[in-house]
Order: sequence, then structure tokens, then C-alpha cells
Amino acid sequence: MRVLVTGHNGYVGTVMMPMLIKAGYDVTGLDTNLYEESTYGQENETLDLPEVKKDIRDIEANDLKGFDAIIHLAGLSNDPLGDLNPDLTLKINYKASVRIATLAKKVGVKRFIFSSSCSNYGAGVQDWLDEKSSFNPVTPYGTSKVLVEQDVSKLADDDFSPTFLRSGTAYGVSPRLRFDLVLNNLIAWAFTTGKVFLKSDGSAWRPIVHIQDMSLAFLSVLGAPRDLIHNEAFNVGRTEENYRVRDLAEIVAETVPGSRIEYSEGAEPDKRNYRVICDKISQTLPQYKPRWTARLGAQELYEAYKRTGLRQEDFEGPRYRRIDHIKQLLSSGRLDDTLRWTEKE
Repeated sequence: MRVLVTGHNGYVGTVMMPMLIKAGYDVTGLDTNLYEESTYGQENETLDLPEVKKDIRDIEANDLKGFDAIIHLAGLSNDPLGDLNPDLTLKINYKASVRIATLAKKVGVKRFIFSSSCSNYGAGVQDWLDEKSSFNPVTPYGTSKVLVEQDVSKLADDDFSPTFLRSGTAYGVSPRLRFDLVLNNLIAWAFTTGKVFLKSDGSAWRPIVHIQDMSLAFLSVLGAPRDLIHNEAFNVGRTEENYRVRDLAEIVAETVPGSRIEYSEGAEPDKRNYRVICDKISQTLPQYKPRWTARLGAQELYEAYKRTGLRQEDFEGPRYRRIDHIKQLLSSGRLDDTLRWTEKE
């Protein structure tokens, strides 16, 4: 099976690609490489595979011909980036994604696996949520994911089969490590300062999922019979891996010796608050057997930070902090105001 992976050089993609290759897939990557200067420590392994440097807004039908499946990871990857320019977020995350799916269907791509998000569910919810629960996004990022699902699902027919994987909040070590994710961030604060630093009151619920388990979900869908995954949505993770943020902080304090929990002044509840049931994916796809827990992930991150001697100015600065990295590329003129590379690049 020939598979195109958009966003293959990002946080998840750099972990997923070796897994796809090991599983025997013929893979090609497509990425605009916004974070090519953000490789973390010695975690990077150069993969010898076909890849195209291209913005997803500029994809044409010929770029998609000959592929059996597309895994669509690419997009502005978090709420702060989404908030930077909400209109641009919709153009990149929503309109470009629907356009890719439309072109893919036109040229005969059979499967389209979209990296959606549990942030679709959104705000203030105390009840447990499953795939049939109402959407309630509270950010441009979450809204863009909902809109893609709604539009791409309408393209489904006998020849084009989309699947929507709603992942929980990601964590884990990657060559393009992100520090804006809750567990990654808390371990980084604890390791560099001795403080498990909470910027909210820690009461909000989060479903969390390791990026290896997330990647396994995509592989499980690729290998599944069509009738099991056709135009279906799946919450990705493990139901028992829902935590209040303050509970994650306790795990971090127990993982990083000598660290203590500290709240920022005036810390308030986070409006993003949801608990998610993830039973459908494991019941539908027996090959999906996630193995990571928050405690195992905390230990993995702690060991990685020790190996590289992580410093606070790294993870809070423009090298690794996504929003600051983009702002630096903008201020230097290497990106224009539409987040496309300029001739200075």
C-alpha cells in the first residue's frame, strides 16, 4: 500500500513514519518544514524516504495520484498557534484539509485518515463523552477539526473512505518534541526548575495519549477491513487515561526527584475540560493495543530531558516553543504573513 503522510516532519509524524516503514508500507512524506530547526537533542533519526517540501494549501491533484491512502497530520498544531490568526487557522486547518480530501477522491485515493482531536468536545463538560457526543469547541483549532470532519464525511462513498481519529492530548518523546503539551510541559518545568508549574487551577480533565499509541491507531486503521472504519470516528487513547491536570502534576512530582507543585498567581479553571471514552477503537480494531500510561510517559520524558540537559530557556523560548518559533520566523522575514516561506528562507 502506497501511503502519503502530510506533516511527516512534525511532532507525531517523526514517530509515526518509522512505524509505518517497519510495518511494510511504501510511504512518502509531505511537509512545509516550519520546524526544521527545532529538532530535539539526539532524538532525531534521519529517514531515507521520498518527501516533498510543500505547503498543504498548495497541493495539487498530481501530488496525490498513485496513493492508496493519505494520513493527514499537517496543520497549525495547537491553540496558541490557532489563536495567532484565527482566519488563517481556518484556511490551513480546515479549507486546505477539505480541499486535499476532495482532490484525493478525484484522483482515486481510497482511504483518507484525518488526524482530528478530542478538543472537538471542548468546554465545561463533566459527563463522559463518546464519539456520539455533541461537539463544543472553544478555540479556532478545535473548530477547524470539527468543520473538517463535517465536510469530509460528506465525501464518503463506495470509492472513498474517510476515517476520523480524535486523539487525546498527546505526550511523549519525539525528534520534534513539543513542550506546549501538558505532561511534556510539567516534566520540563520540574526538571529545569524543581517546580511542577501549573498555569491553571488544575481542575480540568484531559484524556492523554502517547504519540506511539496515537501512531498505532493510524496503522490499525490502515490495516483494517474497510467496512469497520468507513466514515467512522474513533476517540484515540485509553479510557482509564483521563486525568485532572492536578493529578498529572502529582505524577510528575513523584517522577522528578525534589520537585514540588506550584500554581501561578491567580490560576483559574481551564475552559477546555472533558473526559473521553476510548473503548470503541479497541473493540472495533483488536490490533489496537495501546501500552503507555501517564506514569510511564513521565519517566520517559524525564530520562530524555536528563540525556540532553534541557534548560528552561530552551523549552520556553523560540527554539522549541511553537508559537515563539513561528513569531521569530515572521519577524526575521523568512515567513510572510500567510505563514509561507519567503525567498529569504
